[in-house]
Amino acid sequence: MKARQARWSAMARVADPLADRTVAALIGPWSDASGAMGPGIARLDQATRLMSRWTTNASLAFWAPEPAGVDAGVVAALRAYIDEGSRLPLWVQPAKVECAERVFTDYGPTSCVLLFCASLPECYVLPHLAEVLHVAGQLEAHAEHRIRQTAAMVFPVMMKGGLTSGSGGGIAQVLKVRLIHATIRHLILRGPPQEAHGHVQPQAVPGGPANLQQALLTHGWDVHRQGLPCSQLELAYTLLTFGYVFLKGMRTLGLPLTNDQEEATLHAWNVAGHVLGIQDDLMAHNMEDAAVMFDGLQAMARSQPSSPDVRPGLGRALMAVMARSIRLPVIRHLPVPLTRWLIGRESAGEIGVNERVGLLARTTFALARVTVRLIDGIVHLVLPQFSLTRMFTRVVGYHLLIRFLLDQTRPLGLPDELLRPMLDTVSGWRDDAHAPRWVNGLENRLTTPGNWSPLP
Repeated sequence: MKARQARWSAMARVADPLADRTVAALIGPWSDASGAMGPGIARLDQATRLMSRWTTNASLAFWAPEPAGVDAGVVAALRAYIDEGSRLPLWVQPAKVECAERVFTDYGPTSCVLLFCASLPECYVLPHLAEVLHVAGQLEAHAEHRIRQTAAMVFPVMMKGGLTSGSGGGIAQVLKVRLIHATIRHLILRGPPQEAHGHVQPQAVPGGPANLQQALLTHGWDVHRQGLPCSQLELAYTLLTFGYVFLKGMRTLGLPLTNDQEEATLHAWNVAGHVLGIQDDLMAHNMEDAAVMFDGLQAMARSQPSSPDVRPGLGRALMAVMARSIRLPVIRHLPVPLTRWLIGRESAGEIGVNERVGLLARTTFALARVTVRLIDGIVHLVLPQFSLTRMFTRVVGYHLLIRFLLDQTRPLGLPDELLRPMLDTVSGWRDDAHAPRWVNGLENRLTTPGNWSPLP
C-alpha cells in the first residue's frame, strides 16, 4: 500500500504532455510583462471557437476550417492534437462499451440522480481539486453551469455509440474537456506545467478579475504543496466518480448491477479516461480495485488539508441549486439527505451538506428509506422487477433533468448532432419498462404523463 501511495503522490505532479504541449503551442512563450500575452490569449480564444465544430467523432477525422481569418498555427496545433488524442486504446472492448451504454439507457434517470447527488459532491472532497473548481468560478453563481457542463460530457460518452461510432460524440466532447484542463493548468501556473516550481505568486488586477481567464491568472499556486492543477492524480479520482461512485450508489440504493455490468461500466469510463489523457495504470478494472483506490485517494487528500477550505461553499451551492430545481414540495428537499446517505457522513460534512440537513428532514428520509426498502424486499419475492426505490429515483431524476438539461430557454451546450439523440434518449425514459402499469401511473402523476423531453 505504501508503494501505491508513493505512486499516487508522484502523480500529483504529473500533468498531460499532449494537451499541455498543444496549449503551449497556442499561447506561445510566456511573459508576465503587461500586455505581452494578449496575442497568445487571442489565439487561445480562436481555438475555443474552432473547437465548437468538433461535433461528432467522425467530424474529427476531416476537421479543417476555412483558411480565411484563421491562424494557420492554431489549426496545425489542434490538428496534431486531434490526430494523437482521438485514438482509442488498443485494449478497448466494444462489447463491454455497448453493455455500459445499455446500463445507462436502462437506468438513465437514476444515473442522473447519482451524477448530481453522488458523483459531483464526491469531486468536491479533494481539497486541491475543489480549489481549482473554486477559482474557475464554480461557486454558487455557477453551480448550475457546472452541472450542465458535466452532463454535456456524460451524455455523449454514455449514449449509444458515444465512444465507438462516428455518429457518436463522446470522443469529441472529451477532447474538448481535456484541452480545458490543460488551459486551466497553463493559466494558473502562468506557463507550461513542466516549468512550474515552488510558489506561483498571485497577480493583482485593479478592480478584481473580470473574467475566468483573469481569475485563473491572478489566483496563484503552490506547486510544492498542491501539486499541479488538474494533475493525473485528480483526473484519475474524477474518473472514479463517474464510474465507481455511480456503481457504488446503485448498490447503496438496493439496485445492484451484475458483475459483468459493473466491470463493463468501469471499462467504458476507462476508455473515456484514456481519451481524457489519464495514464492506463491509474485506472481500476473491477469494483474491489476501484474501492481501494477511491478510499485511498480520499484518505491521502484528507491528510493534506487546504486553507482556506473552499469545499463547504461548493457543496452548499450544489445543494441549493438542486433544491430550487424541484418544484414538487414532497421531494424538494430530498437531494440533501440523499446526498448525505450516498456519499457518507464524513464526506458530506467536509463539503457542507450536513449543515443543510435538519433533524426532521433526516428522520423523515430515514423512515421513508426503511419503509420503501422493506416494501421492495417483500414484493420483490413475487415481482422480481418491482422497485419503489427505482421509481422514486426516476421521479427525482425527471425533475433534475427538466431543470438542468431540458429547459428550452437554455439549451444544453451541445451541437445539434448530439442534442437530438440526447432528447430521443430522454424521451425513451417516459415509462419504466420493468415496472407494473400502476407504478408507472403513479410515477406519471409525480412527473408528466407525456414525453419527458420537449421534442420539437
